[in-house]
Amino acid sequence: MSKTKTYKLSKDNVKPFNNKADYCIGTGRMGLALQQEYMKQLALVQKEIGFSYIRGHGLFADDIGIYQEYTDENGNKIAEYNFTYLDRIMDGYLELGIRPFLELGFMPAKMASGTQTVFYWRGNVTPPSSYEAWDQMVRATLEHLIERYGREEVLTWPIEVWNEPNLPGFWQKADMKEYFRLFEESFRTIKAVDSDFNVGGPAICGVEDEKWIREFLGFCRDKELKIDFVSRHHYVSELPEVDGHYAYVKLHGPDSCLETLENTRSIVDSFDEYKELGIHITEFNTSYVPNAPVHDTNYNAAYISLLLSRMGDMNESYSYWTFGDVFEEFGVPFTPFHGGFGLVANQCIPKPTFWTFKFFKNLQGDCLHRESDSIVVVDQNGKYIGVAWNLSDDERELDFAIPETDGRFCLIRKTVDEVTCNPLKTWHDLGEPRHLNQAQLDHLLASSSPLFESETISADSTGINISLSMRANAVIYFELMPAELSSDRGYSYERVKTDR
Repeated sequence: MSKTKTYKLSKDNVKPFNNKADYCIGTGRMGLALQQEYMKQLALVQKEIGFSYIRGHGLFADDIGIYQEYTDENGNKIAEYNFTYLDRIMDGYLELGIRPFLELGFMPAKMASGTQTVFYWRGNVTPPSSYEAWDQMVRATLEHLIERYGREEVLTWPIEVWNEPNLPGFWQKADMKEYFRLFEESFRTIKAVDSDFNVGGPAICGVEDEKWIREFLGFCRDKELKIDFVSRHHYVSELPEVDGHYAYVKLHGPDSCLETLENTRSIVDSFDEYKELGIHITEFNTSYVPNAPVHDTNYNAAYISLLLSRMGDMNESYSYWTFGDVFEEFGVPFTPFHGGFGLVANQCIPKPTFWTFKFFKNLQGDCLHRESDSIVVVDQNGKYIGVAWNLSDDERELDFAIPETDGRFCLIRKTVDEVTCNPLKTWHDLGEPRHLNQAQLDHLLASSSPLFESETISADSTGINISLSMRANAVIYFELMPAELSSDRGYSYERVKTDR
């Protein structure tokens, strides 16, 4: 049996809502941007959603090839820099209307102090053998970018130093002291290139996160480093249970999923020097592994809706990890639906969570309603825009009382649920093919769009009531807009319907 909630909206009761759902999106290593499928997926995401920034690993990884060395006639090793692939990647991003959120990492093999690597693509996670060489590479890279794209443009690109140094897999021995040295060296080098660059860190995730944030801010204060932002990551799953190529996870309860971020906000604000400093969540998702089937589900879309409705309360931005499934941390995926992080499955199939972001992108205006299952805004043209989600296994009905007492309106609904927009189920019904033929791909694309419905509503003295019937794990988008008739002479829609 469905349960009903009724919400009464008022234009006199505007609520806070800092919507940064479209600020930044994640990617795997940046070198993947040299692949055709990667750029097709990014083009789709930019066309339908349109993010401002993109953040990924591997700026200095060997597949981009920036750092090179040669031996001169005296036997000395001389550094030189190759920006061929970097330019190709940056050109591609900018052509799609998205700017880089630069992450400095990982270590070029020829500069590294050790051989420890992470991921299938072997990103080196050891400190530099020479901080002077590291500083010179950072400087040369930024100066090249400024020369190519202009100072005004490049200064809009935030810079984050390294990735998850509190985890020994991403920074040798999770050595805090050594990371702080890397951060200070990088910070001072960047600011020496141009003091107007926005620089931050420590990009930590999970383990001892409160300790790392406190120590990092204390270090920056003591060293008089006027950082421009704090960054961290946020995932809401428990330890995965691995079976074959897949990792099955349970997610934290909705009521507790944001406590970690609230604690980080409190820690930052406890430092007088950094009170109210912006916090960028440069990675977030449900699970933190790239082979978790939950990422492909309608449940993921509903859960992410809840996060998007609240993460702006304490953060400057929050970047979903990732836009697409061209991603190789654990190797090349075997199947189109393999639990990848992306909003888009390989061969450009939108997943349900893709639509969550597209829906939230449209939530522009004064917020009249925000609860744990829905949010509604009204824009300057009098259009009501809402998103509702159902994280329960039961059907739910949400009723919204809209304070419009006169006029004709059009109501549009777009429904994403396990019946109307579920390419994962279609793939399963097709036999879970590893390699799609064109007919199978066509079926999957057809099953990956929301159900679209429209109707006419006439307001009366009691207002307008919008009723949303929501199946389990549904996300429903709606618009209610003024739509006075302006029929052509002689046209009658009612006659069209009845004349046979």
